[in-house]
This record gives sequence, structure tokens and C-alpha cells, in this order.
Amino acid sequence: MSPIRQNPPPIRSDLPQEAVDRPLSAFARDYAAGELVPRHAHGRAQLLYATRGVMRITTDEAGFIVPPLHALWMPAGAPHEVATEGGVAMRALFLRADAAAAGPGATTVLAVSALLRELILAACAEPLEWDPAGRGGHLAALILDEIARAPSLPFRVPEPRDPRLRRLTAALRAAPSSSRTLEEFAALAGASPRTLERRFRAETGLSFARWRQTLRLAEAAARLASGETPARAAAAVGYASAPAFGAAFRAAFGITPGAARG
Repeated sequence: MSPIRQNPPPIRSDLPQEAVDRPLSAFARDYAAGELVPRHAHGRAQLLYATRGVMRITTDEAGFIVPPLHALWMPAGAPHEVATEGGVAMRALFLRADAAAAGPGATTVLAVSALLRELILAACAEPLEWDPAGRGGHLAALILDEIARAPSLPFRVPEPRDPRLRRLTAALRAAPSSSRTLEEFAALAGASPRTLERRFRAETGLSFARWRQTLRLAEAAARLASGETPARAAAAVGYASAPAFGAAFRAAFGITPGAARG
């Protein structure tokens, strides 16, 4: 994950989807595995959705894992970068300020219903200047209704700013199954365990143990949504006990690991 930078990102304005005089416009593009879209921002809010592949989206405050059947709501002007796992078929929406009122006030992962998925795909087939009184207008109205009622999901993993903590979190993101303790990470981070724990709580609102669990469950959810079995997903993120993984997953997401499998 890239370091957090405080300088303002470039606002992209080269996309016709951001200039068209419609409440929303659709954007379709396929990305190769491992592709990175550098840090930038948009003048309009976005709903970032992919019919295939996993997106890892980094803002200045957190990292978000967005598997299929989920989308990331991104307010206008929010700096972010996008990394792809596997080939990603992005089908996104840009929303004018009036239409963006349908979405959350902050960057949020949303569950995408079967209806919203089909509406997004249908919007991608419409011309940019669709007829407000015709099919395009009907699609836009339904899309805004579905966004407003879409459940939010805890796929947000807060990112600390302290460079000592970032060395630690980078190591865990690279190997979420690692069983290294905070004491063992102290040498890597260059700070005492007590200092690390205190800074973790101050910068992320979570203890080190809770942050690691949040990361593991978000990673596991992405694996499940991509079709991996619960047993393999649990092992990949460091859960030796299937019941413990199932209990933690249900507590975080309200469904069983099996139900989350794509």
C-alpha cells in the first residue's frame, strides 16, 4: 500500500462522464491484473463496481477491499488510488452533486443487489446524453433508489499515519496470516510495544489486535466473494480454527462465510 501523502492530488477532468449534464453517467473499462491507477481525485462522486476481479482502493484515511458483488462509494474530491487483483472489469458511475445526495457522506463499501448490478450494466449501454424522459431517466431514478438503500459493509481497514506503524501494517497486509506478536513487530517498527499500542489506538481507533482482525476478515471476505472455500479463506488469513473464523465473520458481517462465497 502506498504511503499517505498530504499534497492535493490532481483532479481528473479528462473523462466525458464528469462533464455531461446528467445526474449520473456510466464508465466501463477493463484493467489487467496488477494494474495501478495512481493517486488522484474526481470532481464528481463515484460508485466503483467491478463485475469481475478484486479492487484494492486506498484513500488518505483507510484501505478498502472491494470484491465482486460489492461497490465502493467515493465522495467527490476524495483522493484515492486503485490496484487490481486478477483482471478487473470495472463498471462505475459518476454522480453529479445533486444525485450524490443518495449516497453516504463518506467513502463506504456497499453491498450491490442483483437489481443494482443489472441497472449499472444497463446504464453502461446508454449514451452519455441519455434521454431524461426515456429509458435512461428511468434507469437513473432506480439506481439512485438502490444506492440509497444499499447496506454498508465493514470492509474499511483504517490506515495509520505514523511511519513506524505503517511499516508494521505494510508487513501484515503482505502476510495477513502472520502470527507475529506486537512485541515481535517492535524491532521492525522501531518503537516499543507500549508505544505502538498507544499510537494504534490514537490513529485508527482500534487496538493492534482489533486492527489485525479487521484486516484478516476483510481479506477473507474478498477471497470468499471470489469463490474460495471458507476453509481456504480462513487458513489464508491466519485462522487455524474454522469455528473461530465463522464466529468472527458472522459478528463482523452478519452472515456465515458460506453465505458470503461468490
